[in-house]
Amino acid sequence: MNLLDPRLVAYAEARTAAEPAHLRRLSAYTYENHDCPQMLSGHLQGRLLSLLSRIVRPRRALEIGTFTGYSAVCLAEGLAPSGKLNTIEINPKLRPVIENSLDAGRARKKVKVHFGKALEIIPTIRGAFDLVFIDADKTNYGKYFDAVIDRVRSGGLVIADNVLWSGRVLLPRKKQDRDTRALSAFARKLKRDPRVMPVLLPVRDGLLVAVKL
Repeated sequence: MNLLDPRLVAYAEARTAAEPAHLRRLSAYTYENHDCPQMLSGHLQGRLLSLLSRIVRPRRALEIGTFTGYSAVCLAEGLAPSGKLNTIEINPKLRPVIENSLDAGRARKKVKVHFGKALEIIPTIRGAFDLVFIDADKTNYGKYFDAVIDRVRSGGLVIADNVLWSGRVLLPRKKQDRDTRALSAFARKLKRDPRVMPVLLPVRDGLLVAVKL
């Protein structure tokens, strides 16, 4: 998933703030116990998410796609003192590991976990958002953006993961699978939307960061 030379990735990580011990343990657990451990954000991207959250200092943040809780803990690090992160995960079997992750990161009181379909849950969460992180099923990225963008405050961030999709977005359209086509369409959609200014960062598997204008 890292598109850079592994030596450059290692160089970048060595010069990035250290990965907290509880997140390092969570990463190791995820790689040992889950079929798709690469879904976890990891050291470099996790510190970037924490940095962006610390800059915004969100009072209300939303994450779509929790997995084992790594990115939720990172985002919670930057919440305002009274801030809250709502995170949505479709797989209820992940509840124990998510709760353990939040406890280890001292984030349990700052994070509310919802289990179910995001497009059904988002309308039930009241209020505006200062930061939204999208990292769930790729075919619905556009729908998730549409569901939240009018509720993101001016100056708030919408962040989406996996937008380079291991480089498959460069394939000819006829060779792209459904997920790849959806991610390509999502990136085009944000580029054309006058409500946001997007920047696609080639970090890990591609992180698209858009500020609400």
